Amino acid sequence: MGSRLYSIVIDSRNPSSLARFWAEVLDFKVVYEEEGSEVVVARDDSTYPGLIFVPVPEPKAVKNRLHIDLNPHDRDVEVERLIGLGAKRVDVGQGPEVTWVVLADPEGNEFCVLRPRDGGV
Repeated sequence: MGSRLYSIVIDSRNPSSLARFWAEVLDFKVVYEEEGSEVVVARDDSTYPGLIFVPVPEPKAVKNRLHIDLNPHDRDVEVERLIGLGAKRVDVGQGPEVTWVVLADPEGNEFCVLRPRDGGV
């Protein structure tokens, strides 16, 4: 029997702030918070995977090796919403011909906003 994906852990300078950004992005809620330790966001208390934000002393230094892809109903509208929440456009060498938009969260973690795909939520 294989393993079940339980959570994705994200290093953060300010876990509380970054967790709330991602909760807003994903329409999740904070389901657990221990000051100075970790903040967990998920759809609800029993839905997985969740995102766990843990404190680290150093800022992000290089391009992510793992990133989140978002599948919105309307890519361009969603990009503008995310920028309004604090994301910014970034260039990781994706070129002008791609169908996705690369953004960074408030701590610089890159993520992609895809063009709508079947099954988008």
